Amino acid sequence: MKRIVIFASGSGTNAENIIKFFNHTKTAKVTYVLCNNEHAKVFERCKNLNTKCLHFKKDAFFTSDEVLNLLKEQADYIILAGFLWKIPTKIIDNFTNKIINIHPALLPKYGGKGMYGINVHKAVKENKETETGITIHYVNANYDEGAIIFQAKTTLLEEDTPDIIAEKIHILEQQYFPRVIEDVILTVNE
Repeated sequence: MKRIVIFASGSGTNAENIIKFFNHTKTAKVTYVLCNNEHAKVFERCKNLNTKCLHFKKDAFFTSDEVLNLLKEQADYIILAGFLWKIPTKIIDNFTNKIINIHPALLPKYGGKGMYGINVHKAVKENKETETGITIHYVNANYDEGAIIFQAKTTLLEEDTPDIIAEKIHILEQQYFPRVIEDVILTVNE
């Protein structure tokens, strides 16, 4: 059974969905959720799911090896679920093709620094896109430029607001993210 560590920064709905999914499989188990925001709702979700959730500071992530050492002990795969910091090279180098992110747009459109959450949905709306979706991809040294694993689309209506777009994206995330993670783990371990 593979071990998953999830990185989250906010409410934790994707983290919760992944934890629940893998609680019912023999493929993997979430060993930890790591969070850079001590006030994030993900802590409450993890407590309710009996999953370890740890807050860490910038120094432990970027300067020291504190987070890296925990990952080496606890993770076969790292999943970014609404995590907003760029992953340091030292972590990427130790987990090549083992770090997976979900992005709320069809990359390569609307990716890069500052393009997350509602910022993406506003840009999609402003550019009058007729569709958007999710991209699940490997993480490399550049924001949102890792190899694409999977994309799913949703149609947009002219009257869709950024909040409605966010709801459509959330449905796709909940439907696909855990299953795609499992597919990656199963494919790699065939």
